[in-house]
Amino acid sequence: MTNPIFKGVGTAIVTPMTKMGVDYESFGRLLNWQIESGVNAIIAAGTTGEGSTLSDQEHKELLDFTVRTVDGRVPVIAGTGSNDTSYAIELSKFACSAGVDGLLVVTPYYNKATQGGLIQSYTAIADAVDKPIILYNVPSRTGCNIQPATAAKLAEHPNIVGLKAASGDISQIADTAALVQGKMDIYSGNDDQIVPIMSLGGIGVISVLSNVFPKETVAICDKFFAGDIAGSRDLQLHFLPMIHALFSEVNPIPAKAAAAAMGFGENYLRLPLTPMEPANEEKLLKLMRAEGLKV
Repeated sequence: MTNPIFKGVGTAIVTPMTKMGVDYESFGRLLNWQIESGVNAIIAAGTTGEGSTLSDQEHKELLDFTVRTVDGRVPVIAGTGSNDTSYAIELSKFACSAGVDGLLVVTPYYNKATQGGLIQSYTAIADAVDKPIILYNVPSRTGCNIQPATAAKLAEHPNIVGLKAASGDISQIADTAALVQGKMDIYSGNDDQIVPIMSLGGIGVISVLSNVFPKETVAICDKFFAGDIAGSRDLQLHFLPMIHALFSEVNPIPAKAAAAAMGFGENYLRLPLTPMEPANEEKLLKLMRAEGLKV
């Protein structure tokens, strides 16, 4: 069995921005609120954090700020994936030197890769660092899918310890869980599949929902781990409308709108992402108000 980087909820945290750059004042408050709300890890500069449009300098500054602000209270996991393996290695090495606790490495996008190419690419990254790696499989965004046999092969590397499963394919995730045999921790990468994936042996979620409802997302996991499967399921189902609203436009557009409505910076995204359509935003805010948030 692995030694998990974290168990429970890792927030794939948004990055508050302005036209001038990262809004570190708002980001610091958001980090502290997340930790005070009980989340188990912070994932910085991932998809939700708009890592793909951060400059190289901004990416490194953001990771350094996150590590210093979190100050060991929970693990910090850095998004360091790229479609260029050499750059992923460079960024991963920096993240390790900055003091992160783990790396979240997405499959190569656009140029894609064969399954053999995935094995070689991930092995090269894992060989180059001294921190544990979580593979990130999200084929709807990357056009590249980590097959179960590939995950099982990669699980043999001592630095590859986890999988963020965001394929949406429960059958594939079940096959992966059967093949890795506890050598790799599996996290739900979709907020609407937290309970189903934990029922297959998953140990938590890398969550967008927890940007807005951290305590409640933690409760979904905690209830499940405590044996209250019905309570966990009921919370999962209760928050489905909110989850659908948070993905009514491409992530992180709705999450950024929600964070801004709660006072964590501006509703500003970098092109090609644009602010949420007004009708969709109003539906999101209405659901947030129904849960007691003053937005």
